[in-house]
Amino acid sequence: MQKLHKYISHFILSVVDWFYPMFQKLMPKQTYRYAACGGFNTFLDIGLFFIAYNFILDKTTVQFGNIIVSGHIAAFMMSFIITFPTGFYLSRYVVFQETSVTKREQLGKYFLVVFGCILLNYIFLKIFVDSFGWYPTPSKMLTTVFVVMFSYFSQKNFTFKAKSLK
Repeated sequence: MQKLHKYISHFILSVVDWFYPMFQKLMPKQTYRYAACGGFNTFLDIGLFFIAYNFILDKTTVQFGNIIVSGHIAAFMMSFIITFPTGFYLSRYVVFQETSVTKREQLGKYFLVVFGCILLNYIFLKIFVDSFGWYPTPSKMLTTVFVVMFSYFSQKNFTFKAKSLK
């Protein structure tokens, strides 16, 4: 299993870094890697959200016992189940390889930041869809812009903070 993990992380890193020369004048390598991996995970998230909302849930609400969840919130939860572990893997093994905390600590910190992202997603989706009456998928896309900014700075400065060289 360790061999497979090393192969996968090395493969992803080689593919991502192959395109870096086109962007090296615009941003540092770590920022580029975050943008590339985050872009992939965001695309996956929005794609899964769209499929879940429009085809799996058929734009309807979901009932869990006495709790009723709107379709766009249920679709967000469904996509989250896939993108949470994918995002952690990419962040840990591709973007933020130099770090001062253990994997277990990182996972806990990552979850805290992701919990903040969940709250932001929920709040913005509620505002955009339920208050403003906007379509769910474009609302999810706009929400993602705010969440990505929060996530990058939180992951860089909290979850995967690099060791300081003194």
